[in-house]
Amino acid sequence: MPDTRRINMRKIRDVLRLKLESRLSHERIAAALSLSKGVVSKYVSLASAAGLDWAQVQALDDTALHKCLLGTPQRTSAFVVPDYARIHQELRRKGMTLMLLWEEHAARHPGESTHRYAQFCVNYRSYAKTLKRSMRQVHRAGEKLFIDYAGPTVALSDASRAHIFVAALGASSYTFACATPRETMADWLGATAQALCFFGGVPQLIVPDNPKALIANADRYEPRANETVHDFARHYGTSFLPARPYHPQDKGKVESAVQVVERWILMRLRHQRFATVDDVNEAIAPLLEQLNAKAFQKLLGSRASAFAQLDAPALQPLPLQTWELAVYKTVRVHIDQHVEFEGHRYSVPQSLVGQVLEARVTARTVELLHRGQRVASHLRCAHKGGFTTVPEHLSAAHRAHLQWTPERLIHWGNSIGVATGALVTRLLETRRHPEHGYRACLGLLALAKRFTKPRLEAACVVALELGTTNSTHVRDILVNGRDQVQASTTPEWTSPQHAHVRGAGYYQ
Repeated sequence: MPDTRRINMRKIRDVLRLKLESRLSHERIAAALSLSKGVVSKYVSLASAAGLDWAQVQALDDTALHKCLLGTPQRTSAFVVPDYARIHQELRRKGMTLMLLWEEHAARHPGESTHRYAQFCVNYRSYAKTLKRSMRQVHRAGEKLFIDYAGPTVALSDASRAHIFVAALGASSYTFACATPRETMADWLGATAQALCFFGGVPQLIVPDNPKALIANADRYEPRANETVHDFARHYGTSFLPARPYHPQDKGKVESAVQVVERWILMRLRHQRFATVDDVNEAIAPLLEQLNAKAFQKLLGSRASAFAQLDAPALQPLPLQTWELAVYKTVRVHIDQHVEFEGHRYSVPQSLVGQVLEARVTARTVELLHRGQRVASHLRCAHKGGFTTVPEHLSAAHRAHLQWTPERLIHWGNSIGVATGALVTRLLETRRHPEHGYRACLGLLALAKRFTKPRLEAACVVALELGTTNSTHVRDILVNGRDQVQASTTPEWTSPQHAHVRGAGYYQ
């Protein structure tokens, strides 16, 4: 016989028609419809209890008939029903458990019937299944901040587009949104810094997707953020935990927040015209306040009230100093005791010559790190070819211990010729610090290998007559063959008026 649970409404109508209209016996109805007598008896009894006759059955559609026959009347529970919406929010507090909430519920209702712990858990989980996926996940207060960019962008009057950054806290769903010009690393981290200021605190973890701007290697098990992202995390005392690739459920909270921002904010701005990103942010601000104050549909309170109760007390304090975007670059200390960044040279202590350092560069400063320790700090300078030097880094007491000294370079130049030695001396003495000329001297002396020593000496004679202090000019003289033209018999650079050429002895 067929399972009575699977009998469709058509069969039920046939049972009622044969009984209420044709007045057949239960046995004959069962035989005619290939059902058991028990099933026939069940539905006839249900119709009798509902007070239905055949005319009324014909007038009802399937849904109404099912409700009349099988809809069970609501019975008043003998147990005190807990407030599961409040329990769901309480579970987001760090350290909270269902056991404690059950004990508190029972203590509030002494002498009344309350569910045992096992049934209490079953009832709560049944309630949680009625919520959206983003609401069902239990996030601890102050634990996670989810960040992402919305898909839609906002058009600007200059034909560019503003991109909408969205951040949401896990426990309260308190939401932040702002517009950025693009989605570069600077935009991601700058917007995240704005979000932390908006929340007034720092969570334990920040959960992005796997954007290439932030994540150098989007590995499922060991994702690797770039060094600038780690610098941001160190500054705020937090950590980045990228979601697994192709697992949107890992960041369901921000997926939901992005959808809400798109519907609640961006759709309200669709008819407005904006000139700049700042104009977009001014329009977003009041709508964002309204969004956070909007009441939840299935939970108590709003995002703002939940934030005040849950996340706000659990967030870590913001650092006193404002974060600055910093980029990292590996640099090597040259013999002139300087490192080079974007064509400008910055000094370091002499003991680090030849070492590889890490440069941490912000908009205003260049910090040089050796094995994680800062060894020098300078104001950033955009003058290409220039030097930023701390005199203590180049003290005369230190020079004696260096492999390269002015004396050695002048001696090397004199070994090629008098003119070469004189030009090396000029390259050293025309700099503020002799060390600034080290690389120019090496570049000059290296030309002997390419063009031979005699030709270099002849080119230096020409360069001295021209009054140049640039080794590249000597190279051009050699390339153009001007060194092979007959030089003057009395070079001007050897006359008494050039007595300022000091020679190697000056540096002793």
